[in-house]
Amino acid sequence: MDFALTPDQEAVREAVARICRRFDDAYWLAHDRDGIFPHELLQALAADGWLGICIPEEYGGSGLGITEAAIMMQAVAQSGAAMSGASAIHMNIFGLNPVVKFGTDAQKHRMLPPLVAGREQACFGVTEPDAGLDTTRLKTRAEKHGDRYVVHGQKIWTSTAQVAHKILLLARTTPIERVGRKTEGLSLFYTTLDRSRAEVRAIDKMGRKAVDSNQVFFDGMEIPEEDRIGEEGRGFEYILHGLNPERILIAAEAVGVGLVALERATAYARERVVFGRPIGQNQGIQHPLAESWMELEAARLMVMNAAWHYDTGRPAGAAANAAKYLAAEAGFKACTAAVMTHGGFGYAKEYHVERYLREIIIPRLAPVSPQLVLCYIAERVLGLPRSY
Repeated sequence: MDFALTPDQEAVREAVARICRRFDDAYWLAHDRDGIFPHELLQALAADGWLGICIPEEYGGSGLGITEAAIMMQAVAQSGAAMSGASAIHMNIFGLNPVVKFGTDAQKHRMLPPLVAGREQACFGVTEPDAGLDTTRLKTRAEKHGDRYVVHGQKIWTSTAQVAHKILLLARTTPIERVGRKTEGLSLFYTTLDRSRAEVRAIDKMGRKAVDSNQVFFDGMEIPEEDRIGEEGRGFEYILHGLNPERILIAAEAVGVGLVALERATAYARERVVFGRPIGQNQGIQHPLAESWMELEAARLMVMNAAWHYDTGRPAGAAANAAKYLAAEAGFKACTAAVMTHGGFGYAKEYHVERYLREIIIPRLAPVSPQLVLCYIAERVLGLPRSY
């Protein structure tokens, strides 16, 4: 059993890290303050083909796996870009997996190359205010009128909708009371975000200011039938094929944020002298950092295990959820330790660790809560009865 990255995987990590080194701490500090989307990072990665890392080669991508994508996303976050950098490209990396798997060849040729080239950006329209994680209870409806669907409803926590050209939208096409199972009657669309019929309102939030989060209100937005992915009413089934990759990638990002926080804390502990000795000589400083390294390394291995399960066609739900949980918790603990290691300076923006702490909250909250991950493992792995 070999846990080392292959030479090709090391090349992915180094190539992405080399691009990210162009965007230094000053860049991310400025974007954290002004809230401007990091277009330059997205375009730099697009120019070298990295946005298509998981897209088949015939559609302009590299045809690599979620394993390589996880390595890439960890490198982005670990560069100091943290979630501001990772979230800027996150949807482009995993989001169109349902299109790859269930779209027609014509749809793939039309939809995928612009995303790979960075000419188009996409957002993810699934979560709703009243449904939360109970996706089957979505109220946004898409009513069929001839060769078009007309959409009414609301989505929330839609990242990058301020800058996105396209939206991957899940909407109900058959009322829930008219389906045999509540997972039926939902359809998936990849279409233009028509701002004349979709109002995008930014949500002011505690972190990751450079990458917008939004409420989106649809008032009669029309979607051509050719923008429906797969069969009508099977959208819930299709969207599931993007959930495990998303959990794996956000776990990799959490590991990356935790590792850069740990790097900053360790460097500071070596340099900061109090009472005539570096603070890193004190076990009270050493031990939390050592614990974080072990926890992050364990989480990283779980991420790689989950990615291996997915890429080899094995059931990946348990491993993907476990990776997301472990990485988010380890990353949060590492970022907290980094702030505490810096003492008062940990609260100062110029040392950057406070930004990592604000941003590491995202993997803890999304795309699924830690409590629901625990429920999933209890039910699906341990065989315990459902608790909700």
